Amino acid sequence: MHLGTQFPARDDSDYQVMKQLGVDHICADPEGDWREWDLDHLVRFRKKVESFGLTLDMVQLPLASVSVDRAQCRDVLMAGPQRDAEIDRICQLITDCGAAGIPAVKYNFNFIGIPRTPMEQGRGGSKNEAFRWDLADQDAEGPAGILAEEEIWDRLRYLLDRLVPVAERAGVRLACHPHDPATPPGYKGVTRILGTVEGLKRFAQMYDSPVHGLNFCIGTLGEMVEDVSEVPEITRWFTTRGKVMNVHFRNISGARYSFMETFPEEGDIDMPAVLDVLHETGYQYMVMPDHAPTLSGENQRGVAFAFCYGYIAALMQKYRVNPA
Repeated sequence: MHLGTQFPARDDSDYQVMKQLGVDHICADPEGDWREWDLDHLVRFRKKVESFGLTLDMVQLPLASVSVDRAQCRDVLMAGPQRDAEIDRICQLITDCGAAGIPAVKYNFNFIGIPRTPMEQGRGGSKNEAFRWDLADQDAEGPAGILAEEEIWDRLRYLLDRLVPVAERAGVRLACHPHDPATPPGYKGVTRILGTVEGLKRFAQMYDSPVHGLNFCIGTLGEMVEDVSEVPEITRWFTTRGKVMNVHFRNISGARYSFMETFPEEGDIDMPAVLDVLHETGYQYMVMPDHAPTLSGENQRGVAFAFCYGYIAALMQKYRVNPA
């Protein structure tokens, strides 16, 4: 496994800093509109990343973790008239990624974004993302209207029936992010089908394909269970089946419907035990922070991510794993 990042480089110096901090594998996107990411564009970007001694392991498909009213491919989610045309473009992007030597893509199937309640104070006055169901607008309307749970599954299958064969031919892994956070069924008009362990298992078993899997977020997994001590063994279920394509290594304080995000070593999830499972089950891809608390001072995100890199690298040393 490799120490990775999805920290968006603000300029070329950020790539250099990543390398200096021991990050050698990254998830990053080329500049410009995704519809301009043809094969030549992707190859140029991969070579640019490699010029800093980094490996471009993954890019984002135009299915991000935003609500459907902000989606780049809205008709994919809403079964609109341009759905097939949008899927055609996504399929071409996957094909081009494979030809460009980019082995994985990540995506979301998200209707309501990432609900949060007001930020809370963390260690030393950091500002941390949180979700408290008792503070949420529980009767809020959602941008997708009211959708039945099986309708959402049908729309996801419609997409993946097209994407999985293309990804198999291209040799590109598909990494879907769970729904962050888990919310009660019907919140904002939808049931978050990838917001429960049972839903994630159903998703994993949809296709017996080595390219079909999850962008496995440890923090989000903790957000969907009542007892976060279960997280390491839940992780094992997915890794032993080859369904983990990338790992977001984030911790939380709390559990389902009531939590605050934390730095990896201070939350309630046993993160060393999670890495034990990754090692024991032969996981071979990136382990990365997805996001981190907001710090004081300059370069708030850069410093926070650097701390997370160091923590992950130190855990990897237990197994004499070279983070690269």
